[in-house]
Amino acid sequence: MPDHFHWLMQLEADNLGRVIGAIKSRCTRKVNEFTNRNGPLWQTGYHDRAIRDGEDLLPFARYIVANPLRAGLVDKIGDYPLWDACWL
Repeated sequence: MPDHFHWLMQLEADNLGRVIGAIKSRCTRKVNEFTNRNGPLWQTGYHDRAIRDGEDLLPFARYIVANPLRAGLVDKIGDYPLWDACWL
């Protein structure tokens, strides 16, 4: 997605805030390096949805994988280069 991302991840030894902070930091450095710019890239904060024990992951995974299709970035899900997920 061009302006945000959705991930389905399982945290083990770290907390979500630190993981998101690290992702935002690395992405910002790379984008700034690639575009020869400086400064922030992301808005502060993030929205999360915790999946509880026993909840079925498949609907969440399908929602995430279908986002590029809903956004009109591709005509079919398989055309998006990052569509694959181990849950599907």
